[in-house]
Amino acid sequence: MSQADLAQFTGTEHWYRHGLIRSVLYTDGVKHVADAGGAYWLIDEIAFAQRHNIIAAQPLPVWRLIVKDIAGVLTCEDGNGHSGSSKRIAYTDFPLPEISFYFTDKTILLPSEY
Repeated sequence: MSQADLAQFTGTEHWYRHGLIRSVLYTDGVKHVADAGGAYWLIDEIAFAQRHNIIAAQPLPVWRLIVKDIAGVLTCEDGNGHSGSSKRIAYTDFPLPEISFYFTDKTILLPSEY
């Protein structure tokens, strides 16, 4: 998986319902990230946080995972660059150094799919 792979997702043909948080949907691009990057845990983190995160009340929260070595930090911003929460990920084998997602209308999507 690469940034070039992700750039091909400019919309979605399918919406997938999260297995536990049934009100949360995600797109073809997010499913590709989960499949190719072994990152269903990342979808879970974003979906679970919607129930407790103040940022989730914002119109367009931006979720960003930054990976360095084998650790990562998952942050949620309000869409204007103001960080609302962050979570340290002690270990991850996620293949990209950084990835972002939007969360709008109860749907997780790649920025290119917005």
